[in-house]
Amino acid sequence: MKLSDYAKQQGVRYETAWRWFRDGKIQGRRVGAHTILIDEPTRVSVPSSKPQTVVYTRVSSAENKTNLDSQAERLVAYCAARGYQVGKVVKEIGSGVNDNRPKFLALLADPSVGRIVIEHKDRGTRFGFRYIETLLQTYGREIEVVNQADNGTEDLLSDLTSIVYSFCARLYGQRRAKRKTERLVQELEADRAPG
Repeated sequence: MKLSDYAKQQGVRYETAWRWFRDGKIQGRRVGAHTILIDEPTRVSVPSSKPQTVVYTRVSSAENKTNLDSQAERLVAYCAARGYQVGKVVKEIGSGVNDNRPKFLALLADPSVGRIVIEHKDRGTRFGFRYIETLLQTYGREIEVVNQADNGTEDLLSDLTSIVYSFCARLYGQRRAKRKTERLVQELEADRAPG
């Protein structure tokens, strides 16, 4: 690939890519007087930028949507007081019990996010917070909790309802699957029976 194409792909100026080539940070070869071809695959390790700080806010239901903005304001003010530059504010509506919140999962998976700032532990997750914290620390990242105190019972009751609903759905789903399997076995046995 030509050096100019490589620079565009990496999102850097041509001069920066040329300097990387000159300094041996990327491998390539000269073809003619003015052409450089890069030998490396399309994804190479380039000097990393400073990990960004992201504010994450969450509420359990759309009824509490106004709380998202006030959470975000408090957390941005906290970050400013700590000297953090906030790269992004992420707002999400979903239960803390739900482990399939796309915006939170995207933050956890994004290696450019070095610090996630949340107001309470349960804004991240109701269960298994230490696992998340430990895994992030393993990769040199962190999740910072501003207020370590427990918060209102309303969200806890909402999460308890979600847990009970989830277990009931699983239980009834398993029963339905068992009945369906039994019915299928009976039909197969009836088909096999002589007569």
